[in-house]
Amino acid sequence: MHQRKPLSNGDLGASPAVTSSLDSDGATLRIRVSGRFDSSVQRAFRDAYEAGGRGCSAYVVDLSDTQYLDSSALGMLLLLRDHAGGDAATVRLVHGNPDVLKILKISNFDRLFEIV
Repeated sequence: MHQRKPLSNGDLGASPAVTSSLDSDGATLRIRVSGRFDSSVQRAFRDAYEAGGRGCSAYVVDLSDTQYLDSSALGMLLLLRDHAGGDAATVRLVHGNPDVLKILKISNFDRLFEIV
């Protein structure tokens, strides 16, 4: 995998950061959000999929290090889905903690994304 440098915005305890890597086949972009997934990482998150995802057919958002997400994070995920192709998109949200999964479920994101 090609590893990209962490992009960080803000400083809230453990600094929120977004990293991305492209699988060796070049078809899947993995984006990891660490810390708080909120407006402080908006630019870094968008840059990760716009710059790193050219030619990708699938996106994986790794939430294993995400401590919190808010409505701006939900909006960012919807923008990623649109960028990836809308209803035809393959976007998986993986490894969220119970609180993150609860927010995604309440927001009916399980109807729009594959949540693992």
